[in-house]
Amino acid sequence: MALLGTLIAIPTTAPTCTATTGPYQRELEHHLNLVEDGTQSPADCEAIRTFQSRENVTPADGYAGLATYRTMLVVEARPNPNKAGHCPIRTYKIACVDLDRQLMWIQQGTRVTFPPVPVRSGRDGYETRTGWHSVYWRDRDHYSDLYDNAPMPYSQFFDGGQAFHGTYADLFQGGSHGCVNLRLADAERLWSALALDDAVFVWGIKPGTQRTLSPATAYPKPLGDPPPAVHTPPPTPGAR
Repeated sequence: MALLGTLIAIPTTAPTCTATTGPYQRELEHHLNLVEDGTQSPADCEAIRTFQSRENVTPADGYAGLATYRTMLVVEARPNPNKAGHCPIRTYKIACVDLDRQLMWIQQGTRVTFPPVPVRSGRDGYETRTGWHSVYWRDRDHYSDLYDNAPMPYSQFFDGGQAFHGTYADLFQGGSHGCVNLRLADAERLWSALALDDAVFVWGIKPGTQRTLSPATAYPKPLGDPPPAVHTPPPTPGAR
């Protein structure tokens, strides 16, 4: 006699992927070894959606948008983020900030000790300053003195009012007032990975900004070592 109330599992299938062609269609097609025609197909949509699900991109809808493209850059950088050689090789720890690709990592010598993660740097007129810096002040629960007491969790200041810190906003939209924004979980991990006096090196130009910087400014040669840090609060604590 059959038992009443027995639950029967019914197989489910994922809904049909219907996203249209995205602005980064060709880039995702190239990365995923798809036909590079810049036009969304059902196969493209499924492949992009699978990539998004694997890399925790939301929504995982198959659309080749900015968040998916920026995540793709992180994935491509993982094997060797310093392949282009812009971040100096030293025996000590360096936090490397690549404004071109909008990502950062930590390396010591040629060993990557903190894998690349996406960031958001300064917008036009508030550019994140390039060159050598040092972490000189840290505040786990900082709030901006300049911008409406905005939260800056896990702040690690490296130049004037500019700092690494977490953000509750969409990391893939707009730009900061000079700080290097990270997802909250990444900022928390970075807090444990860096310490006072650790070196920071920044280069490149944030995509979408209009200013034209000289090569020497955008891609400074890492001569010497970073300046010694003075452990005092920044003069304008909170560039956000």
